[in-house]
Amino acid sequence: MSFFGELYLRSTRPFLSPELTAKEVAYLDQAFSGLTLPGPVVDLGCGHGRHAAPLNASGALKGRVVGLELDPYSLSQRAPGFPAIRGDLRALPFQSGSLAGAYAWYSTLFAFSETEHRVILQEVARCLRPGGLLVFQTVPYERLSEQPGAAFQRTLPDGSLLEEESRFDPDTGMDHGRRRLTLPTGRVLSGVYTIRYYPLAELRQLLEATGLSTKWVHGSLEGEPLSSASTDLIVGAELRHG
Repeated sequence: MSFFGELYLRSTRPFLSPELTAKEVAYLDQAFSGLTLPGPVVDLGCGHGRHAAPLNASGALKGRVVGLELDPYSLSQRAPGFPAIRGDLRALPFQSGSLAGAYAWYSTLFAFSETEHRVILQEVARCLRPGGLLVFQTVPYERLSEQPGAAFQRTLPDGSLLEEESRFDPDTGMDHGRRRLTLPTGRVLSGVYTIRYYPLAELRQLLEATGLSTKWVHGSLEGEPLSSASTDLIVGAELRHG
């Protein structure tokens, strides 16, 4: 079973409160408020559309958001109010220079191999117009280095039992995890994942190598600078002209 499918959606959705979603949507709305380029803005890995639906309904991106998602289960659970395309981050189904912007949340861009991460960013750069904006969120490398191991067990509101364990390797920047969800019916969903977390200096180099320049780095949804206490690493990157 693919980790980023029914297992992921069923096990993460209970933790995505309306309040958290509203804060993330507000951040993205502000981040794109100065975007003057024409063209759509793509939610890369839109899932069930908790960001895309409200952003497409009002604010700076009203009527401009297109969702991209590979998982058919997530698309079947999609919120109404925005168009979506089934597609792969590694081969974006958009014409070169056709997008004004793109965004991705929860390390979506970095759940592949090192080579594929470069390909994904090259694909984003290919599709963006010059001056186009990419915004993405991940977790600071330093935070995971301080807490490399994690394990928990929790009963979800619908009675499902969620169990997970993970181990971060600071030498490789790879976080390896295993998740198991036992539904009230007795059906079991399980899967493994690997996510790459980059130190900021390496991340900047990766962006530069794929034609993108870092515009800002924030350590929280409030726009605070990145620090040793930051829980988020949010980056705004722009496609370089020429």
